[in-house]
Amino acid sequence: MAIALEEIKQRLRRFAEVECRDVSPLYDHLATQAAEDDDVAGLLTDARGGEARGPLLMATAHRLIQADPIHPLSRYYPSLGGFDGVDAETWPLFRQFLLERADKARAIIGSRYTQTNEVRRASLVYPAVAAAAKEAGGKIALLEVGCSAGLLLGLDRFSYRYQCDGGEQLVAGPAKAAVGLHCALDLAPGAVLPKLPKKVSVAARAGLDRAPVDLADEEALAWLEACVWADQPDRIRLLRTAAAEQRKHVPNLIAGDGVDDLASAAATLPEDLPLVVLTSHALAYFGDRRAEFVDALGALAATRPLWWVTVGFYAAGLKVILPDRTDLADAPAPGSSDTSVLGLVTWSSGAPTARVLARTTPHGQRMTWLPS
Repeated sequence: MAIALEEIKQRLRRFAEVECRDVSPLYDHLATQAAEDDDVAGLLTDARGGEARGPLLMATAHRLIQADPIHPLSRYYPSLGGFDGVDAETWPLFRQFLLERADKARAIIGSRYTQTNEVRRASLVYPAVAAAAKEAGGKIALLEVGCSAGLLLGLDRFSYRYQCDGGEQLVAGPAKAAVGLHCALDLAPGAVLPKLPKKVSVAARAGLDRAPVDLADEEALAWLEACVWADQPDRIRLLRTAAAEQRKHVPNLIAGDGVDDLASAAATLPEDLPLVVLTSHALAYFGDRRAEFVDALGALAATRPLWWVTVGFYAAGLKVILPDRTDLADAPAPGSSDTSVLGLVTWSSGAPTARVLARTTPHGQRMTWLPS
């Protein structure tokens, strides 16, 4: 069903204000301008389902400029070697570039999903997965729903360094890992530092996605890179490193629906292993099926030990279980980018219990640990 233009423009404004502000000057500027431009915003009317969002528009433009890297617009794209900051020419060039290629843009928007596979989010979910593994008593099976290329399924092979207030550091993971992640870790009043094990034992793993990304496909990898924000080239370098590492340990990625095919995907993992289901900003794309997803998890939890680790915006995740935690809906302080929430959910006698562990930035730069 087509989404009204005004709804698309409102989504672009929110994308700029909530996700990009103080994080990505380029995308903040472009999304803010696009939200006031019927022609550019209107390109998203060809998007499927819940995909008519700022990230898809930015990824589409990024993919098109990747294919035309000598265009003057590229000087604003650090991912392509550009060094210029946002100025008076940025939006006019972007608008002209995109509308001149409107047919190509609509073709991408109408056929692609946002496939952000943010490797740094592993540093956000690692403490929660480790807590689940500890409660499970050892080895676990890991199932990521909305896995994209499945890079987070390798989280047990990454190394982690958490920089805490006062100079203290927490480290975890293999010392000689190919992928090393850094994350700032703050403490909310009354919170204590989490205890992180050196390693987590993932004995089996699988990913479920409506359109899994095959990293052996160069075009698929190019789209994955296009979904990374263009003024954050370090994220692209990290993506490439993680992709190269994953090719040595290719996980089982299953094409299917996150609700309808959840049980069959879980059935591919040994039933004698406790199951940890991971979602990383995936439920934003489930629309009105989020409650169905939680119900499907509950049905699975009736058949085997199950933990759900979720990181994402409160309204697109934990709100289903904790509808009254409106304090989690916004950043904890003006100007803060800790707009996402890390949670760990278990089931007992058919009823879910959610623990809110941390406030986080969307892309894994920082988290604020909360009191238990």
